[in-house]
Amino acid sequence: MWLSGEASQLRRDQTHLWELFEPVVTGMGYDLIEIEHFPNPKHGVLRLYIDKEGGVNVDDCSSVSRQISALMDVEEPVSGKFNLEVSSPGSDRPLRRLQDFQRFTGSLVKLKTVMPLEGQRNFKGRLLQADEEMVTIETDTEEVGIPFSALEKARVVPEY
Repeated sequence: MWLSGEASQLRRDQTHLWELFEPVVTGMGYDLIEIEHFPNPKHGVLRLYIDKEGGVNVDDCSSVSRQISALMDVEEPVSGKFNLEVSSPGSDRPLRRLQDFQRFTGSLVKLKTVMPLEGQRNFKGRLLQADEEMVTIETDTEEVGIPFSALEKARVVPEY
């Protein structure tokens, strides 16, 4: 897969941030669900989504924010000015790792692929199963298998 220089750099940065932050967050007893980095010379945002069994509250987010801030003061993995935000993934939580997909088997999900598969990049359906190779969902009309490596984004769709 070919990525522009900027997209390739963002992917490397994202990997570096995961390698830096995940041990700290898991060491505190939380799961690091997602990292979003929106660089901007004046008002950048670095957002971490955390979770734990039973959910997270404001105090949890505050504790993780303090630890990550201290780490960032030493490591300086992000240049420029930015706001650090730590929050719960919410009910429309992102799915990133295999264990996330497996945990939410049976849930309604939205998936977006990097490249079109049979002319389509956006899929919505019930998550049937996931392994290292394939994510399988049931749409309104059929069962669809999507290679795990082809996923760009995935989220749980809240059902009320």
